[in-house]
Amino acid sequence: MTLTKVVPKGEVLLTGGSGFIASHILDYLLDEGLFEVVATARSDAKGRQIIDGVKPEHRKLVSYVVVEDISVPGAFDTVLKLTPFDYVVHTASPYHNNIVDPVKDFLDPAIKGTTGILHSVKAHAPSVMRVVITSSSAAMLNPGNHAKVYDESHWATVSWEDAMDPRHTYRCSKYFSEKAAWSFMVSEKPHFDLAVINSTYNFGPIQRGLPNLESMNTSNHRIRDLVLGRMREQIEPTAPVFTWVDVRDVALSHVRAMTIPEAGDSRFYVVGGHFSNKRLADIIREHFPQIADDLPPADTVDDFPEDVYQFDNTRSRKVLGLKYTDLETSVVDTVRSILDLRPTKA
Repeated sequence: MTLTKVVPKGEVLLTGGSGFIASHILDYLLDEGLFEVVATARSDAKGRQIIDGVKPEHRKLVSYVVVEDISVPGAFDTVLKLTPFDYVVHTASPYHNNIVDPVKDFLDPAIKGTTGILHSVKAHAPSVMRVVITSSSAAMLNPGNHAKVYDESHWATVSWEDAMDPRHTYRCSKYFSEKAAWSFMVSEKPHFDLAVINSTYNFGPIQRGLPNLESMNTSNHRIRDLVLGRMREQIEPTAPVFTWVDVRDVALSHVRAMTIPEAGDSRFYVVGGHFSNKRLADIIREHFPQIADDLPPADTVDDFPEDVYQFDNTRSRKVLGLKYTDLETSVVDTVRSILDLRPTKA
């Protein structure tokens, strides 16, 4: 399939610009040399981190605006009035394990942040042609009763009551926020169309300018913990997720979903393959023998299930033209980026 050529230079609003996925999206947008980007950040410090993480030759093409609380009504109104944007890429949504208040910490930012930006684009950004939203495979999967093969037709089965349980809050927030986005498109019939990226666990190089290894994205924590020897005595269970994707493929999927006309009004299951923590450890041991003593024993039992659920990523390959990075390459690149930031041992 011949991909549609990207449009000439345009203006992009990228929300959650200091995040892991957003940092790689920003790289692709700026490397193309076709886009100027305004990124949103929760504070000036986060905004400066975004600029500092950009290659020096690209900094003239990116700026940031502070949006402290994306769940506040009209939070994006001011930034959308700054310039006639062509596209909006909405990645801002919490993903961490420190849940105190499920509604305040996850559900409000995810749901109200998503519907809020859609309302703001409709009201204040008539030039926007497409909005791309970062969702998750969490909005699709049913861990208690897995489908044999998942594709874009699948939705998680969750309730608001489930969302009050911290074990399920994140996936509920992704489900409810994505459902709200599609409902908005039906009820409001805006001037723009929508594309949604549903990616699974994101591995890949940590973003430039990260202050420390405790600040890295949650999905990469298992690779970090292997490297730092935190699983030396006992490897952690891989469950509940056995699928992964390289963050660079996820970033590229956002850019192509933004610019390829055929991608509009679609969701994309972006998944590269299966993994287990044992497989991660084996790859690290092979390529980084200098840290072998920090890894679990080589004869550790692999907990990868024989009946693991399968996935169909055909739409992402055919429409977006994705060619997925293999697990070995992704893990090696991730470990190198971690070692570059890891404090030197005494």
